[in-house]
Amino acid sequence: MALDAAWARAWMAGVGRSMADNRERLIDLDRQIGDGDHGENMDRGFAAVEKALSADDAPDTAAGILKTVARTLMSTVGGAAGPLYGTAFLRASKAAPAGAFSAHDVHDVLAAALGGIQARGKAERGDKTMVDAWIPAVEAAGIQAEAGSSPEEALNAAARAAEEGAAATEPLQARKGRASYLGERSIGHLDPGAVSTSLILAQAAEAARAREADPS
Repeated sequence: MALDAAWARAWMAGVGRSMADNRERLIDLDRQIGDGDHGENMDRGFAAVEKALSADDAPDTAAGILKTVARTLMSTVGGAAGPLYGTAFLRASKAAPAGAFSAHDVHDVLAAALGGIQARGKAERGDKTMVDAWIPAVEAAGIQAEAGSSPEEALNAAARAAEEGAAATEPLQARKGRASYLGERSIGHLDPGAVSTSLILAQAAEAARAREADPS
């Protein structure tokens, strides 16, 4: 089943539920190496996204939906996450196709999001940031696209890679953001932004599976 605006809307609804369910977990992770507000910010931001996408004048294209997500997160999410995720979804909206997504489109949208995050935050792989989840996700989607896989398979691979990338932040020493002030004390903790990234991409894949199972 095609990945289109209905999929993008279902994706964002799923992210809203996931952020609510994982609010306390993200707060705890951020409390260990940051300000402790990541879970609250993400929950508030995606609750606002759901409200914006439920409005009568909400966009009816995937690109429009992603652009609305970007603007909403920028205006409602505090700390570094708002500008980073806002820029990610804004760049993603510009890369989104007019119609249904192919596997190459999935890769291009994720790559655009990553590019926005790195342009804004200047982080590289190994800095113990959300980039450590985004880079493997983009790489995995690219491999699937080049192999001729479906967009659903590309999303599944990206989600798995993001989860693995988030887990791999635990032994790293933070080199960017507030966590970097802790030096070696940041070792042994998961990066909350990488974890929230893995949750977001997990919901992208879940929404695609749901569409495939029930196209109505």
